[in-house]
Formats: sequence, structure tokens, C-alpha cells
Amino acid sequence: MVPKRKKEAFHIYLYLGALFITSLVVSNLIFQKFFFWKPFGDVTVFGAPLFELSVGILPYPITFLITDLISEIYGQKKANQVVTAGIFASVFSMGIIFVANYVPAIESSPVNDATFIEVFGLSPLGVLASMLAYLAAQYIDISIYHFWKRCTNGRYLWLRNNFSTFTSQFVDTFTVVGLLCLFGVLPWSLFYGLVVSGFLFKVLIALLDTPLLYLFVYLFRKRFNLKLGEEISLD
Repeated sequence: MVPKRKKEAFHIYLYLGALFITSLVVSNLIFQKFFFWKPFGDVTVFGAPLFELSVGILPYPITFLITDLISEIYGQKKANQVVTAGIFASVFSMGIIFVANYVPAIESSPVNDATFIEVFGLSPLGVLASMLAYLAAQYIDISIYHFWKRCTNGRYLWLRNNFSTFTSQFVDTFTVVGLLCLFGVLPWSLFYGLVVSGFLFKVLIALLDTPLLYLFVYLFRKRFNLKLGEEISLD
């Protein structure tokens, strides 16, 4: 690849990494707010309303779309590097919040100490649970993605996209809900309902993002003249 094209590919990789890290950090910060999505009416699963979800789930599927795209175009090593950078960013952001919790607010502060702690006080536990789940899910997603890519010689993009995402999203949902219940952030009575709701929601999103992945991969291959299964080396 000519230096100009390689530089362009590197810049795109940086922007994809920035979107990935932003989506991850934001999902960790907003997870304590829950909403009820009712596309099928008032359906309950294990006594909990179907699709009673944390708003933290909204940006999370974006991270799996981006890692699949990076895996397809830049390879497994670059995808793993973005995942590791996301963990660092999450830990760093939680460190800042931890310090901010102990800095006393002045009397005229628009947000007082009680409000700030109420919003962000549980974040370290939530982020710990999220990071443990995220580590397992993302590395599983990338590994399965490349396993199917090798098995199919770069064909059947839909297969590796969905098989890797379905498996990793179940691991992620089961682990993060389980840890939040274990830490006392959520009651155990909601465990099965939240696992089923979260997993089904992520599966629906994964199915919807498959056409987007096809589109982006097509644009990359056309822009950088890539053959089927070929990856861009940035090293």
C-alpha cells in the first residue's frame, strides 16, 4: 500500500478507536438509568418486564460493530489493541470520578455533593462489573470472528458477524447482570428478566447492524482496493 493510502487508513483506524472508546466510557457512566421499551406490549419474562433495560445498553452495540469492522479490515491484533485501550479509558475515567466524589462542592455549585454522589456514587461498582464482562465478551467476540473468517476463507461476512456477536453478547449480559446483582446494585429477583431482555435486545441490534457492516466493509474494500478477506497492515 502506498504511504498516502496507509496514512489515510491509519487515521480512519484512530477515529474508529475514538468512537469505540467514547461509546464504552459513556455506557459505563449512564448505566444507572433504566427505561422500558415495549415493541411487543406488556410482556414479562421470569416476572420482569421484557426489554426493561439500562440506558447504558444503547451505545454498547456500537462497540461490537466497530470491533467487527476493525477485525475485518485491520486484523485481530488491531481489534485487541482497541479493546485494551477501552479498558484503560474506563479505569482512568472512573479514577477521575472517584477523586471528584471527594472534592467538596461549594455552596453555590449547581450540583451539590449529594446529587453528584447519587448519580456517580455507584459507578465504580458498575464499571468494575461492566469491565469484567466487557473483557470476556470482546475478546471472545474477536476470537470467534477470526475463527469463522479463517474457516470460510473470508466469505460469509454475515455468519462471522452474527455468530461472534451473539455468543459474546450473551457472555457480556450474563456476566454484567450477575456481577451487579452480586455487588448489590441490582436485586437478584431481576436477574433472569434483565439477562433475557438485555440479550434479546442486543441480538436484535446485531441483526440490524449487519447491513451496516456490509456497507462499511464494501466502502473500505473499494477505497483501499482490498481483495476478499484481505486486511490492511498498519505496522
